[in-house]
Amino acid sequence: MTDKMIKKDQFMGFLHKLKNDYNVFIPAKEDDNFYNFTALGEKETFDFDYKNTRLSPKSFALPQSEKMFEFSLNKSDKDANILREAASDSSNTAIVGIRPCDANAFKVINANFDNPEFRDPWWTKHRDSLTLIGLGCNEPDSTCFCTSAGGGPFDEKGLDILLFDLDEHILIRPITKKGGKLLETADINQEADSSLKQKADEVKAASEKKISSHVATDKLKSKNALELFNASFWDDIAFSCINCGTCTFLCPTCWCFDIQDEVNYDQGDRIRNWDSCMFPLFTLHASGHNPRPEKVQRVRQRFMHKLKYYVDKYDNGIACVGCGRCVKYCPVNIDIREVIRLMNE
Repeated sequence: MTDKMIKKDQFMGFLHKLKNDYNVFIPAKEDDNFYNFTALGEKETFDFDYKNTRLSPKSFALPQSEKMFEFSLNKSDKDANILREAASDSSNTAIVGIRPCDANAFKVINANFDNPEFRDPWWTKHRDSLTLIGLGCNEPDSTCFCTSAGGGPFDEKGLDILLFDLDEHILIRPITKKGGKLLETADINQEADSSLKQKADEVKAASEKKISSHVATDKLKSKNALELFNASFWDDIAFSCINCGTCTFLCPTCWCFDIQDEVNYDQGDRIRNWDSCMFPLFTLHASGHNPRPEKVQRVRQRFMHKLKYYVDKYDNGIACVGCGRCVKYCPVNIDIREVIRLMNE
């Protein structure tokens, strides 16, 4: 597949044309000046200079709250006490402007929800309906460390299409057949010339040099898990933590969930909701026993899972994409980069 190009002033027309065949979502600024992905309407415009959304777009495949089943408790209903799968929307959706780190996060989560041993039908149905159109990062944030997490500001992993913002033009690079199909649907067929491709390479190289934060992860795989588990630094890391869960709810690779039944009179729903290993109730047993009752144990679990258990189980790098959200928004300034350094050394 060859690189395509489009003038920047034609880009919104391209997006609106996509709406004939896709649900289109773009990053849009909300009233609180944070960006989140919003359905493309008549008033929305695409901001090529946005840094990243506050919430990660993982919710398109793993919704924060999702109805899985419906059931009736009415004894006169012939299907009483039988779970019926709830209807869900799996129509074609294009997420335009997703950053490469967030696209890489879909790959990380996929290792857990779609593997040779188990396929989560809700995740796979949503994930298959998504086309991820990435926007490379010309100006990475100071908290970004994607190059240390196996990615980069123009990394292609997990993406169907990658966009390069090159002043007056956009270079469009199809990566998968799904991405190529989308471009055909939108009649994007003008090939990028050699000068534009060269400029894209230069922007990519310059952006990678702007990543100022680097951490080593090369020794994590060989570390003894029990020695890391019993390391002396966990008390220091956990000292300031308030177990608010901000890090896990903003993280693009966290996948913990809880399943609850909600009943209104004789009609009920079984719902899957995001949960957090940072919450005291997360590991509370029905018996009343809690194997992780202390804050330090929950903090240790978060980092051990991302940086050691995932590494050992999937041999797929760390379960972190270096987006920097948890660094930027932690109210007590716990920095995962420092935790990585301590565990790696």
